[in-house]
Order: sequence, then C-alpha cells, then structure tokens
Amino acid sequence: MSFDPIKIGIVSISDRASTGVYEDKGLPALQGWLTRALKNPIRFEPRLIPDEQARISATLIELVEAGCSLVLTTGGTGPALRDVTPEATLAVAHKEMPGFGEQMRQISLKFVPTAILSRQVAVIRDQSLIINLPGQPKSIQETLEGLKDAEGKSIVAGIFAAVPYCVDLIGGPYMETNDEVCKAFRPKSAIRAPKTD
Repeated sequence: MSFDPIKIGIVSISDRASTGVYEDKGLPALQGWLTRALKNPIRFEPRLIPDEQARISATLIELVEAGCSLVLTTGGTGPALRDVTPEATLAVAHKEMPGFGEQMRQISLKFVPTAILSRQVAVIRDQSLIINLPGQPKSIQETLEGLKDAEGKSIVAGIFAAVPYCVDLIGGPYMETNDEVCKAFRPKSAIRAPKTD
C-alpha cells in the first residue's frame, strides 16, 4: 500500500533552548510522536526559535509557503511576559479553530489545575493547519493522543484524531494514522480505500 507524502513543520519556541542554554526537547518529542502516529512518509521542517512574536509569525508564514500541510508549535503559550506564541499564530490566521485549544485544556486539566493558564490556539492559513501545543514532551503526547484506560480504551479523545479530516477539508494530503497510537476520525463518506502500488 502507498500513502501520500506529507510535509510537516515543527517549531520549538524557547529563548533558552534557542541560545543553547539547555537542550531542546520539543522538536524530538514532536518528530517522534508523529513518526509513530502516521503511516505517511513525512518530511519534517524543524525550526528552533526564540520567544519573539515577529520571528514566530514569520516562521509560520515561511513553513506554510514551503508547503507544510500541518505546522505544530511547542512552547510560549502560558501567561508569562515572554509567552507570545498564540498572538504570533493568530496574527497569521485566515481562520481560527477554537475547538483544538478547548480540547487541549480539557485533557491537561485531568492532570494539573494550572491547565487553565494555557492559551494554545489553532488556526488555518491558506491550506495549512497550525496548532500550538504545550511545551513539555509528556504534555505534547497527552494532548495529541488523548487519555486511555489500563485496557487501552479511550477516556478522552486527543486532538490529533480530528487533524487528518481537517487537513482533508482544506485541500491537504490524505493522512493515514496508526490506530494503536491515535485513530483518526472521518465521516464514512470521507474515508478512502488504501492505494495499492
């Protein structure tokens, strides 16, 4: 079987990691999870940048123009003075997708009451879906994948279950997920038979 290739932008936003004060853990966490979750061949476009609003916006535009159907950011979504990722993301938006942020906070609230301080947003620019994720690798996995019980049954749906269909609707490639990591949801009319070589 063959799967559509996909280009994904991954952006870690951190003053300290971008200047080498400590090792960035965001990019490896994003790349590792996406590689496990998707059957498609992926070409990653990684960026490690400081918490500067104009730089973040410019990077997002660059990745969209480079043909990334999906752009995931990590970091800079709290209330601290240097946290400007949501503002930079909204500044380049053609459409807002508030359900993603709402669901991420619902998932994180299962673990910490401070989840209400997170300000993650998701937007569409041209034919790209841009999503702000939390900064910690564990939180990245939880919000993308959702929560499962001891038997592996879903308790709370992760946000990534809705990503492939959203990408379909904006004209991107057909994304196939590994169901044991994250099962994509599509209406029956939107499901395509796998392509054979």
